[in-house]
Amino acid sequence: MAIDRRNLLRAAGLGLGLAALGPVTGCVPAEPRAETPAGQVDWVGLRQRLAGPLHLPADSGYGTAKLAYNPVFDTRTPAAVAQVANASDVQACVNAAASARIRVAARSGGHSYGGYSTPDNGLVVDLGTMNGVEVKPDGTAIIGAGARLMDVYSALAKAGRCLPAGSCPTVGIAGLTLGGGIGVLTGKYGLTCDNLISAQVVTADGTVRTASETSEPDLFWALRGGGGGNFGIVTSFTFKTVATPQLAVFQVRFPAGSLTEVLGAWQSFTASAPDEFWSTLGISAGSPPTCRINGCYVGSESNMNALVDKLVAATGTQPANRYSLSKDYLSAMMYFGGCANYSVEQCRPDWNGGGVLGRESFTASSRILTKPLSDPSRLTALLTGRTGMDILLDSLSGAPARIGPKDTAFPYRGALATAQIYVGATTPEARAAVNDMRDGLGKLTGNTAFVNYIDPGLSDWASAYYGDNASRLRGIAKHYDPSGVFTFDQSASKV
Repeated sequence: MAIDRRNLLRAAGLGLGLAALGPVTGCVPAEPRAETPAGQVDWVGLRQRLAGPLHLPADSGYGTAKLAYNPVFDTRTPAAVAQVANASDVQACVNAAASARIRVAARSGGHSYGGYSTPDNGLVVDLGTMNGVEVKPDGTAIIGAGARLMDVYSALAKAGRCLPAGSCPTVGIAGLTLGGGIGVLTGKYGLTCDNLISAQVVTADGTVRTASETSEPDLFWALRGGGGGNFGIVTSFTFKTVATPQLAVFQVRFPAGSLTEVLGAWQSFTASAPDEFWSTLGISAGSPPTCRINGCYVGSESNMNALVDKLVAATGTQPANRYSLSKDYLSAMMYFGGCANYSVEQCRPDWNGGGVLGRESFTASSRILTKPLSDPSRLTALLTGRTGMDILLDSLSGAPARIGPKDTAFPYRGALATAQIYVGATTPEARAAVNDMRDGLGKLTGNTAFVNYIDPGLSDWASAYYGDNASRLRGIAKHYDPSGVFTFDQSASKV
């Protein structure tokens, strides 16, 4: 996941330790696996093997343990939720699920748009307590797969380091990274997955492997943009980081009726903007639609404002409101996450993290703008007359474009932007509206989509998410998971 939906929309109205096994060279094999009757798991035996708790439907903690971020999935009833404490726990869970041939799903932050981390009758492997962040003297950071972005940002900031990632503070580092990872520092430092050095992974055979450029290189390729839950369960990541930069942030709101002009100018400006300048064009449907541009700049506020001046001038439109602020790294991340008025401790989930941030009901989908829209007025027409819908166009220009489309599993190198379609409701009407906009926008962009915003209703999803990388991903999934232990409706094994 990239930009925090709720808080960027709100901004429109505003002036434990690491996994017990650290990165290893080679792999740690699984215990011999005993087959059990299909669908039958020895839950008592599994509970005894785990260092962390196992919650079954009859247990008092199950109701909370099964909750994902979006309440629309509250009706789902996993067979069990294992709150794993280390990689050995993950191995035990994978072995138990594989032996009984039940669905097993990893959960980091629980933000899967399709609810794939909350499977009915499956085993949820909740990595939330494996949330440590350790910064090494050379600046590399070992991050537990259960860490949420606020855990990551606060720990790195204390060490004077920075990692480009998303904005929503309760999103898990694992799902974000495995799908690519877009955020406000993308232009300068690349996608989150572009900064990955290695990952520790429990594969379908229960083996702990280290994936890197030199160890399991095909698996490492797939983990950088191939989507979460496809090839195994990651227990920790090692990232390169950079020294914390000085940042500046801005917002420009435009009057209703100016979307076509603003979109045209934003597309042209974004395509050639300096790496240091990143922005998102937020559009609210209506009669007529309204729009605003939020952004982040690596450098001084004055240098940023000089660029914003050029962008505004290119629109030919007088803004309705404009402001800018200078921020340090952590303050900027909290600002974009809607936590500017909260402490780090408060900027965590209220359902399982001791913070004040609540869950969110929403329906969403996506497209990718591989190039500027030739006629911006067509998007204006699609949004005119609708209500309650927003589209966020997040820039992909800069550093991500200097990696080849086949160098990682993320295929959209050189694209202009992701387009997230969002409605803050989960009614059938909301789903129909999102589907209609997704299909209408698809006529302008082609069959494209962002796997971090995974959509169970998307047709020809394999091509949309992965493009020409789909066949290689399918082969890697079949190699590491020949029995389909990690198969789900939109898994790489079904590409």
